[in-house]
Formats: sequence, C-alpha cells, structure tokens
Amino acid sequence: MREDGLKTLSELYEGDSDRAHRFRYALLIFDIGTMLFVIATSFTHHGPVVEAVDAVFGVFILADFIARIAISQNRLRFLVMPVTLADVVSIISFLAPLAGEGLGFLRVVRTLRFLHTYQLVKRLRTDFPFFRRNQDIFIAAINLLVFIFVMTGMVYATQYGQNPQISNYADALYFTVTALTTTGFGDITLTGSMGRMISVVVMIFGVTLFLRLAQVLFRPNKVRQTCQTCGLSLHDADAVHCKHCGAVIHIETEGQS
Repeated sequence: MREDGLKTLSELYEGDSDRAHRFRYALLIFDIGTMLFVIATSFTHHGPVVEAVDAVFGVFILADFIARIAISQNRLRFLVMPVTLADVVSIISFLAPLAGEGLGFLRVVRTLRFLHTYQLVKRLRTDFPFFRRNQDIFIAAINLLVFIFVMTGMVYATQYGQNPQISNYADALYFTVTALTTTGFGDITLTGSMGRMISVVVMIFGVTLFLRLAQVLFRPNKVRQTCQTCGLSLHDADAVHCKHCGAVIHIETEGQS
C-alpha cells in the first residue's frame, strides 16, 4: 500500500499524464493564491479569520513538503536546497507566527517556490502557443517579478515596526521599485546597516534583471527549433537553414505577414 502511494505521488509530481499536468497547474495556482494572500493581509489587522486561513495554507504547504520528501531520490540533497529551506520558513511562519508580524512576513519566501514552476515550462509550451512564441520573455519577466516580490518581502520583514515610512506592503514595494529603477525619490529610505545592504542588493541585482528583460524584449524575434545536426535552438522566424551548420531545418509556421 505504501509503495502504491509513493508511486501515485511520483506520478503526480514528475509524471507526464494529463492528471499530473493538472496537478502541477493546481500547485502553480496555489502558489499564486498564497502570494496574493500575503500581500492582501499586509494591509489588515490579523484577526482569527486571517490566522485560520494562515493555518490552512500552512497545512497544505506542509503536506506538499512531506510529499516531495517522500518521493525524493536524495533526501539529504533535497533538504539543503535553498527552495526547500524557503519552504521550511514558510511552513513555520504560517503555522506558528509566534514572533509577531515582522517574522510572520518571512512567509513571503514561499515565493521562491515559484522557481519550481519552471518544471512546467515544457508543458506550458505545449499547451499555450503564445507562451511558446515568447518563452524567453516570460522567463525573464518571472525572474524579475520573483526578485521584486522577495526583496519587497525582505524590506517589509526588516523595516515594519521599526521604520515609520514602511507601514504596509505597498510602501515596501514602492521603495523596492524606486531603488531598482535607480529613481531614488528619497521620500522612503531604509534604516540601519541591514536596510542599506538590502538597498544595495536591490539596485545591483534588480537592474541586472531589468536589463535582461529589456534585452529579450527588444532583440530580433527568434523561433525555438532545435537543429538536429548541431543543436542550435534559436533561429530567425523565416530560416530554412541553420546558421551554424547549414543543415535544413523545419520550422512549423503559419506564415509571415
């Protein structure tokens, strides 16, 4: 019975059946819902209802965590992965927010689980032609959005209650975006050495990710089709031969207008 259960879990998390794909889409939707809930509750006073929803999220995240441990081939390696540690912090902060709002908002690191959605890229390319045509743009945008969300959470977690300029998630997001774009209005600044270090990280890594997205947006349009001879995967939309090796490539297209 236990082996049958593990086999079912492995099929859901790693399989290629329609049921497995639906399950992973459901996990993606759950992650998005978790993020939206974290943002929304930063504007409210946490009462019994919010705490109850916290507990429900925590139970689901814990169940997902246990399932992934159970099917892992190398559990030690799995346990030391950064995303796994992010999940542990998320579970603790959802189920036992004992240290107040500051530590409780560290559940925002649950956002790092978004990185796991990259395993859905292959399926997304199959299911959504628009995603297939703009895969690099989507991935660059997700990288930037995940970074903004995580850094905003760090700003909120370290400054809320200590910095009167950071009273909710919107204030933290406003600072993160102004720092990332190097606009720097100066109406909101972070206090302490930790705040300065966070500002430096936002400016350096955020600008890099922003430039990467701009590069993908404005470069000539390419089509992803792997050459069977040399392996080159990106080609001009109207290409007939591979630029690297000259081999004939077959790109499915509806025609160039």
